[in-house]
Amino acid sequence: MAKNGKQPIIHGAVPPREVLLEFIADNPDRASKREIAKAFGLKGEARVELKDLLRAMEDDGLLQKSRKSLARPGALPPVTVLDITTRDKDGELIGRPAEWNEELGVAPAVAIRQSSTDRAKGKAPVGGLGDRVLAKIFPSKDRAGPAYTARIIKVLDKHRNALLGVYREMPGTNGGRLMPIDRRGEELQIDGADLGDAKDGDLVEVEVLRSGRFGLTRARVLSVIGSVATEKAISMIAIHAHGIPYILPQSVIAEAEAANPATMSHREDWRDLPLITIDPADAKDHDDAVYAEPDPSPDNPDGVIVTVAIADVSWYVRPKSALDREALKRGNSVYFPDRVVPMLPERISNDLCSLREGVDRPALAVRMVFSKEGRKAGHTFHRIMMKSAAKLSYQQAQAAIDGKPDDKTGPLLEPILKPLWHAYAILKRGRDRRQPLELDMPERKIILKEDGTVDRVHVPDRLDAHKLIEEMMIQANVAAAETLEKKRQPLVYRVHDAPALSKQEALREFLGTIGLSLAKGNLRSNSFNGILARALDTPHQTMVNEMVLRSQSQAIYSPENIGHFGLNLMKYAHFTSPIRRYADLIVHRALVGSLGLGEGGITPEEEAALDDIAAEISTFERRAMAAERDTINRLIAHHLAGRIGDEFAGQVSGVTKAGLFIALPQFGADGFIPVSTLGRDYYIYDEAHQALSGERTGLGYRLGDAVEVRLVEAIPLAGALRFEMLSEGRPMPVAVRSFHKSTRRAAARKPGTRPNRPRR
Repeated sequence: MAKNGKQPIIHGAVPPREVLLEFIADNPDRASKREIAKAFGLKGEARVELKDLLRAMEDDGLLQKSRKSLARPGALPPVTVLDITTRDKDGELIGRPAEWNEELGVAPAVAIRQSSTDRAKGKAPVGGLGDRVLAKIFPSKDRAGPAYTARIIKVLDKHRNALLGVYREMPGTNGGRLMPIDRRGEELQIDGADLGDAKDGDLVEVEVLRSGRFGLTRARVLSVIGSVATEKAISMIAIHAHGIPYILPQSVIAEAEAANPATMSHREDWRDLPLITIDPADAKDHDDAVYAEPDPSPDNPDGVIVTVAIADVSWYVRPKSALDREALKRGNSVYFPDRVVPMLPERISNDLCSLREGVDRPALAVRMVFSKEGRKAGHTFHRIMMKSAAKLSYQQAQAAIDGKPDDKTGPLLEPILKPLWHAYAILKRGRDRRQPLELDMPERKIILKEDGTVDRVHVPDRLDAHKLIEEMMIQANVAAAETLEKKRQPLVYRVHDAPALSKQEALREFLGTIGLSLAKGNLRSNSFNGILARALDTPHQTMVNEMVLRSQSQAIYSPENIGHFGLNLMKYAHFTSPIRRYADLIVHRALVGSLGLGEGGITPEEEAALDDIAAEISTFERRAMAAERDTINRLIAHHLAGRIGDEFAGQVSGVTKAGLFIALPQFGADGFIPVSTLGRDYYIYDEAHQALSGERTGLGYRLGDAVEVRLVEAIPLAGALRFEMLSEGRPMPVAVRSFHKSTRRAAARKPGTRPNRPRR
């Protein structure tokens, strides 16, 4: 045993599990399989043995995969976005991860290390209380303090000293209280002189004032956002709760307003090519246009040429500019039912970079040649000036193809629309051969009334027009990655790892309970498609789609390419939406620079920072998704708050020890039924079968079951719904009952133990 109490490293020998776990915990930045093998001096067969051991540790839940590195479950990744929330007894800053899975417990504290020498010399970014920072994470050597230390790489958002909450009057006092929207927040006192125009029930933004030694901290109202009883305030709650920058600095607005239309410098004139945009009917910006034609080459009989043109945002948003700094700070646009928080000012996104009909606009275009079997024969990139021939909606284009053209699409049908659909039929042959993951998860859209209240939840039809644009964008993204790899140009890939072995095994066990099987070994996306096809039009269809989705890894951005499992592609990068995603802007700059297409190319500083940029924008993407999801939940809870006691048709969408999650398909929302309210029986949780089963009756509920429920509580600010179960449980399969018996037998063999079961 080494002096520090840790087992010594024996070079050339595969270490035992405990040594591997110690090494990974102490060296999070050296936790890839390659780095571990190098650290232990492993070669040849020993490397294969190490790989098998690490896979087994993943399968046992001892390790989890994050990008190309391994980590202990719940461990922070080497680069993490932190919110600096407090100070320790010595005055040192303490942060916590900005995004954290609460199922893993309390988010770990991280001690921020800032060298006074480096700060004085301006060598390191300086963080302060309330800041959001991007930080390099290290395991702490101080067992008495936080588990991690961190070095700040970049300050993302400076403290604005502003909070959001609901103002409540306090009878008999001159003023009231601010009730926090964040459950971790504290109540604040607001005196009458600091109220402004706030009334009871208003959602307000406040400034925290200095507090005395006793009583609540005082605050002053800065602005009244509106009554919390209106849906218009709900998206603002999510914006504040997730720390999404939504106010554009004046310097950014000024820079956007001062921008001039692009010139023909380094551009090809493609204004006579009838490119068209096909977008949602309510789209305000148009960043992609398409065109297709037969390939005239005799070497490619019945082949097609597909052209995709994307708004040239890199011309206007240059590295290190105010526009660029703000775009990276946001990472992406965030979409709510009542508003959009854009990545770029409207002057750029909705004007200069929007491919408007009949207006000259700069673009980056890729011209792709496909054989009649859907195989790509080649592609070229061009910096162009274009003029959109038409702006169409998905429904408008589809109606024309279906034999119902209108005055606008009629003249476009033969020369433009039919060649596009013919090209899509060819691309689809390639897609069918590639077999990407084909999940059937309908997208629900909340439709608001003019006053901002919820009108209905709509499931848009999935049209061929949608699929056409999607497949052409995918092929353009592939072409971008291939070109940059060929040029040996560093870039940010869009990567999607294969499902973790532990998730594969959990899915395999679940499928076995409904008579389906999942092969072992090196799975591909079509392995899951076979499962989905066998579940089609069965009572298990929704449940199987949900479980397959849960088994998948999360797609992220990375300068290291591991391929895209879901799309079944080896080279993939986001290129087609630079107006709303910073990753695409980086890829545009990389193409401009590596192909010598003029100004606005990637800089050496950006290339060196790609690891940090990828970590940032991946985090910001998760932040946007969480904010959008929370807003939907709050909107639906607000919409249903007046329907307490009503009965609804639902479906079991989640099963836990604590109870059942119930989805209301007509609203696209989830609520909860605590296990204690299900009935008089003891209900035992069976993770493998995703079921709660009555110990005495053998009746229970499984994931995917159709049920009738009654709404008993709605909490709009929390986005929470609570239901009462009206449907009787159904007989559980023999496998589930056998699980209960084996659980009881195992418990009986251990004195003083009993099966884990919730209270009544």
